[in-house]
Amino acid sequence: MDCYDLLTLQREIREGLFELFPDKVWVKAEIASMQVRTNGHCYLELVQSDKGVQLAKVKAMIWSSRFKFLSAFFEQASGTRLAAGQQVLVRAQVNYSELYGLSLVIDDINAEFTVGDAALKKRQTIERLEKEGLMDLQKELELPALPYSLAVISAPDAAGYGDFCRHLEENEYGFVFKVTLFPATVQGDKAPLSVAEAIASIDPKSYDAVLIMRGGGSRLDLACFDDYDMAAAIARCPIPVYTAIGHDRDHSVADMVAHAFVKTPTALADEFIDLYAQEDERITYLANRLKLAFANKISSRLSALDSLERRIREADPRKVLQRGYSLIVDEGGHIIKDTASVKPGDRLKIMLSDGTIEVNVEQIKQQ
Repeated sequence: MDCYDLLTLQREIREGLFELFPDKVWVKAEIASMQVRTNGHCYLELVQSDKGVQLAKVKAMIWSSRFKFLSAFFEQASGTRLAAGQQVLVRAQVNYSELYGLSLVIDDINAEFTVGDAALKKRQTIERLEKEGLMDLQKELELPALPYSLAVISAPDAAGYGDFCRHLEENEYGFVFKVTLFPATVQGDKAPLSVAEAIASIDPKSYDAVLIMRGGGSRLDLACFDDYDMAAAIARCPIPVYTAIGHDRDHSVADMVAHAFVKTPTALADEFIDLYAQEDERITYLANRLKLAFANKISSRLSALDSLERRIREADPRKVLQRGYSLIVDEGGHIIKDTASVKPGDRLKIMLSDGTIEVNVEQIKQQ
């Protein structure tokens, strides 16, 4: 049987690979890890996976003389820095070392592929959400007229979160809100699970709304917000979810499934301040209407009281006497209205405007 010493075997493998791949080849894979050394060389681990199962793995490197140019080109073309978690299409020379094994030496990157791959995944996520009836679930929820208790999902040290809190606390009306932070990773491949877990930890009975925010970033930096698991968690949340993740030109899938979205955390603070301002304006308008109606009612009642007072004054017996009439009463003070009420011998008083005359009844003549 054939027997090789290790070095000979390694050399034959190297020569065989060179014969198979004499020229550079384009390879598509995912960056599993990436490290830039102090000397400027970039070392990567490229993988291929299917449904979370790793199928292939290889080491790769970009020499410093090339990496400086490629990283700048990639960032300019894609809007983000080269990083772990990205799908890439790279041009590489297949290399084999007797000591270090198989590796790829990269000298070019197709940035359009990375952007296009993210767009394809986004479209697939939207189609899946639509098929499962999750796209509009949040739109069916109703936000309280005065949402007070707000659950915020953000990185604790994120500038956007700080801006949101300051803007909310320093509102010109003096409105007060209860804000509770649920810390989460909001960038990179760990963000979808982190945000989904944060949503799951929120007690829906204790909060009026969930607010997911970060301070913006490039399209690929925010690609995690196109993830299915994150979007599904938002859609299934039993209370309204608002997003403010800083997209400049495009809307993420998270924006699409949320109850509502705005561009920045500061704009989101304005959204809730405006809700209170509108309600305050409505209540003030109602209060003014009630004041006016009450004032009109009081005015009407006062007018009726004045009219009644005039009628009472007009009916005052003294007024009648002043017009030349007299009033006859018996000893008990009862008004005599007819002759049948008296008999001879009764003592009566005749009341005039300027005094009273006391008389004795001697004779009664009836008409």
